[in-house]
Amino acid sequence: MRILYVTTSFPVYSETFLQREARALIKAGVEIEIISLHAGENSFEGYPVIRFNKGSLLKLLYLLPLAFFRRGGALSAIAREMNVRKPASFLNFAENLLGFGAAIVLEKRIRDYAPDIVHCVWASAPAAFGMMAEALTGVRFSTGAHAYDIFEHGGDWLLQEKLKRAALVHVSTDVAADRIRDLCDSGKVKRIRRGLNALPQAREPRETCPSLRIVCVARLVEKKGFPYQLEIYRRLKEAGIDFEAKIIGDGPMEEEIAAGIKGLGLDDRVALTGRLSEEEVLEELQWADLLFHTGVVAASGDRDGLPNVVPEAMASGAVVIGSPVSGVVEAVEDGVTGFVCAPWEPERWVERCVELQVDAELRRRLSKSAREWVEREFVADRNTGYLLECLEVVSG
Repeated sequence: MRILYVTTSFPVYSETFLQREARALIKAGVEIEIISLHAGENSFEGYPVIRFNKGSLLKLLYLLPLAFFRRGGALSAIAREMNVRKPASFLNFAENLLGFGAAIVLEKRIRDYAPDIVHCVWASAPAAFGMMAEALTGVRFSTGAHAYDIFEHGGDWLLQEKLKRAALVHVSTDVAADRIRDLCDSGKVKRIRRGLNALPQAREPRETCPSLRIVCVARLVEKKGFPYQLEIYRRLKEAGIDFEAKIIGDGPMEEEIAAGIKGLGLDDRVALTGRLSEEEVLEELQWADLLFHTGVVAASGDRDGLPNVVPEAMASGAVVIGSPVSGVVEAVEDGVTGFVCAPWEPERWVERCVELQVDAELRRRLSKSAREWVEREFVADRNTGYLLECLEVVSG
């Protein structure tokens, strides 16, 4: 099968799940051509990545009239759909125009490559690309719909139109499926989880935890709930619980979080490590007793789906204490594969940490059940294989 794999930025640190998906597709023998519309690198593990040159959008001065001349009806239909709903933000407006424009500029390349399907990993710029590519070439497109693209500001500007046109809609959580099923034919919505290319070696939790080892791996942004997390650390220290915490990642809230750590007197307990490589993150998860995830709904409506670090930690033997917001509860069943606690109830987090620190059998039981969930639900080769089967059906 030949797939045109369209991303916003590829490969990038914050979207390792897409790298795993692409890796699994290549391993399955799929011929793929990867397009990155915005940023990323020129290659991925020796495989070329086509980074779209935004300067080439100047070609639209003559390519757009030509496209209307040849496919005026199809492009006029898209133009009418653009007037159905006002863009919620300038950024979302711009990324859709980028996707449309890139497809027009790259039309000849799409025709020459002759893919069986154009698979767009997000319902934002990539799906705009797929929508326009189908209008110009007749090649069907599929789209992912996962997190910010369906939640932030009520979802992408043209979300409903894209979902209706797509041959298949790939979601990775039940919460995403519930969000979009009313916007299109529910039969083409397929919930297929992401996955790990290789599971880390299973390990037994430490027999004793005189000092709890806690990690949080996340972009430093509003939806990760860091003000709540820092308050939890303050309460742990106040309760006399010995612990060491590492916040791994970078982002626009870095200075604010650093100031919060200092202001709460947590310098001796909580460290900001900055961005680490994928291999280094897995090493930290092997070191940790607990993973904290304090996700919330941001003011814009943005929220997590199922952060990939949650099943990564579950596979690595760290017990997850996670927020009930969004898709985390699909992996973390309270008292079975981890604990679910509202970030705004710090006393509950303290109670769970106390239990986990003193009860090795509880940590072993939760860790074992969590690993079993990952082995059942979160293996990239198996899940990507199912995605491939679905794409083969709709492209036929």
